[in-house]
Amino acid sequence: MLFVVSPAKNLDYETPAPTDTYTQPSMLDQAQLLVERCRELSPQQLGSLMKISDKLAGLNAARFSEWERPFTQDNAKQAVFAFNGDVYTGLDAQNLENDDLQYGQKHMRILSGLYGVLKPLDLMQPYRLEMGSKLDNQRGKDLYQFWGDRITEVLNEDLAGLKSKTLINLASNEYFKAVNKKALNADIVTPVFKDTKNGQLKVISFYAKKARGMMARFILTQKPASLDALKKFDEAGYQYDDKLSSAGELVFCRAEQ
Repeated sequence: MLFVVSPAKNLDYETPAPTDTYTQPSMLDQAQLLVERCRELSPQQLGSLMKISDKLAGLNAARFSEWERPFTQDNAKQAVFAFNGDVYTGLDAQNLENDDLQYGQKHMRILSGLYGVLKPLDLMQPYRLEMGSKLDNQRGKDLYQFWGDRITEVLNEDLAGLKSKTLINLASNEYFKAVNKKALNADIVTPVFKDTKNGQLKVISFYAKKARGMMARFILTQKPASLDALKKFDEAGYQYDDKLSSAGELVFCRAEQ
């Protein structure tokens, strides 16, 4: 199976990566078009676009200014070690074994507003450009129009390479919206994580993000060959609930924390 996750706003370029193995992103020509478009914007315009502080806007204007090819270990870092949000706390990539990372190269993809589709060990220069950004560009009014079906085409190639007809969606709605579900050559299965709060089951964003990362780690380390094997996920107290689940949605629940 192939699975996708979202990136993170927070980045870590200080902690050394635990491996020197790396690959190059496959969509760098597309990324460069976006970088060149973002370079046309002032820090104030970037701040308004991304709804971020003046300080962060200045930082990201500098990042776009300094972005350059080729990507090397001196100016970039492997994506799975560079992202540093809730999903990546659950994933705990720093402590994955080498064979888990190599499995991820075939089975895991990170959706990105700037880079389109990343493999875990693809080198990445720091950026902030969320998929939902309304950045007008040569192809339309936002990043969904910029990417069009390009992300879907890459995922279809990866699915064909795996001879798989299943895509596990561990990405947020914002990022998975960039995938054309009708053109995707796979059945989409979305794990959903629900927590009990005040006696009611609900999706709590912070817990759900971390759980998606833990599920990604489970896939990388356990290498499940079927959906039945995926249902055995039981990290942090989550348990598969057959009654709440459906063909396209695997629901995992846990007691109040």
